[in-house]
Amino acid sequence: MTDKRRVIALGFFDGIHIGHAKLLNKAVEIGEAQNLLPSVITFDTHPLSLVKNASVPLINSPGDRAGIINRLFGIDDIIFLHFDKATSDMSWDVFIGHLVEEFGARHLVAGHDFRFGKGGEGTSDLLIQKCAELDIGCDIIPAVKHDGVTSSSTYIRELIAAGDIERANTFLGHPHVLTDIVRYGYRLGRTLGTPTINMTFDDSVIVPAFGVYATKVYLDDGGIYTGVTNIGIRPTIDNSAEGRITAETHILNFRGNLYGRQVRIEFYTRLRPEIKFNSMDALKAQIQRDCKAAEAYFATPGI
Repeated sequence: MTDKRRVIALGFFDGIHIGHAKLLNKAVEIGEAQNLLPSVITFDTHPLSLVKNASVPLINSPGDRAGIINRLFGIDDIIFLHFDKATSDMSWDVFIGHLVEEFGARHLVAGHDFRFGKGGEGTSDLLIQKCAELDIGCDIIPAVKHDGVTSSSTYIRELIAAGDIERANTFLGHPHVLTDIVRYGYRLGRTLGTPTINMTFDDSVIVPAFGVYATKVYLDDGGIYTGVTNIGIRPTIDNSAEGRITAETHILNFRGNLYGRQVRIEFYTRLRPEIKFNSMDALKAQIQRDCKAAEAYFATPGI
């Protein structure tokens, strides 16, 4: 039980795409109009991972989901519910009652395809009916399309996996994001004159197609830099049979030690696929070309 009065946006919100944006903006709008706390209630793991024992590669980690919602929509109240068997077995009407009693829901906002409750029996129509019974508000957001394609997390995952970051960003409505603590790597970049920071992907998060990307780097002290990020297994350097997937970023015009600090990488475009070079000199020369390509990309008007 809580004394807070909330307008709650419901959904898994993987990627926080342009369809989610309509939903979240509506929650903020209603909160301002009715003096309700704009909130998001979501789950820590994808429901299908338990319900259908299916592995669903996510666009973002829970931390990045929360970060995007906060940065872009100004919503601070983000609640992650643990999705377990008890949650899976909860009937749809009990779930709505739980939101009212435990979280102070006075208005609910959901997407047209939002399913909830045991077996996914809860639908947008049932949500509208139940909210009317409970005398609380309800808004259902219709599908949002771009170029005739409905924006969905499933489609965006496919784009990211293919390395089509620019189109993925169009459907996301913001750059694709990876946030992590900078880790110790091989430090080979220093010998090439292009020191890099080493980051990894959460096991549940989809890895973009291997290659080199033009990125923006956001430091925890507010610094913003242009970056060149290599996603892959470093074939020129790592000859092991099972290369470890890393995100190695050279930050242009930056000097300093970032080990142990949190960094956010925003991906803008894929410059080229990952290549195995015949020599370290050839790799070094290509990195320099990549840096110039990234600078040219960000110098383009409108980027």
